[in-house]
Amino acid sequence: EKLKQINTFIVSQNSIPGIQLAHAGRKASVSAPWLGNKKLDFAQGGWQTVAPSAIPYHDNEPFLPEALDKNGIQKVISDFKSATKRVVEAGYQVIEIHAAHGYLLHQFLSPLTNVRTDEYGGSFENRIRFTLEIVEAVQSEWPSDLPLFVRISATDWAENGWNPEESVQLSKILKEKGVDLIDVSSGGLVSHQKITLGPGYQVPFAEKVKQEAGISTGAVGLITEAKQAEAILNNDQADLILFARESLRNPNLPLDFAKELNDDIQWPKQYERAKL
Repeated sequence: EKLKQINTFIVSQNSIPGIQLAHAGRKASVSAPWLGNKKLDFAQGGWQTVAPSAIPYHDNEPFLPEALDKNGIQKVISDFKSATKRVVEAGYQVIEIHAAHGYLLHQFLSPLTNVRTDEYGGSFENRIRFTLEIVEAVQSEWPSDLPLFVRISATDWAENGWNPEESVQLSKILKEKGVDLIDVSSGGLVSHQKITLGPGYQVPFAEKVKQEAGISTGAVGLITEAKQAEAILNNDQADLILFARESLRNPNLPLDFAKELNDDIQWPKQYERAKL
């Protein structure tokens, strides 16, 4: 009820409320990021994590994740479905399924974390099965006229892991299933990843998925300047720019960028006296 009240206010201010649904899988049972993001054992209030296979994120973790059996898989799918029902009731207008950054869906996608021998492991078709079933469960509760995003890691940045070609292949299937946009990030699956960082370092992945899968994409990753973001759109590398840390650094980011780009956008009423 409180979320519905908040979302009603957001809509009244000419904005759109959105939500991301995620399951951390083996990366769960950790302290808050500002408390070190450390794995919690059971004595510290930790809990049994689950994964496609009993492979830990770090070798020295206090316990192994539990490999999901068929009942466990069905429970997660059911939980995504019931969560989506609550999302609708709360009045959200955009939903994103998080299948990136080493969370549970990504763990099923990558052969580095999925060594199952049943219908959820092995071949590409088997490894994407869980994600597709999650998408279908969400769609069963989500209005078809509202946007549905899926966030993926385009590459694991690790040998023999999930790769950009598989990302394109999955994105084509998600487009056929009715997904509206792929939010293209990368990494986060394994602790031994080797990422080459730089401004807009993930934009080429968004461009590849957009051009080769024919689906709208969102670009992320060290996009911090207005002209940089505008160039990505103008060069047809992505359809949407998603800001995270830069928005934390500057809550007025949209207003500042609009001013720099000479775009006369509508300001919040409470801020209008500072517009000129």
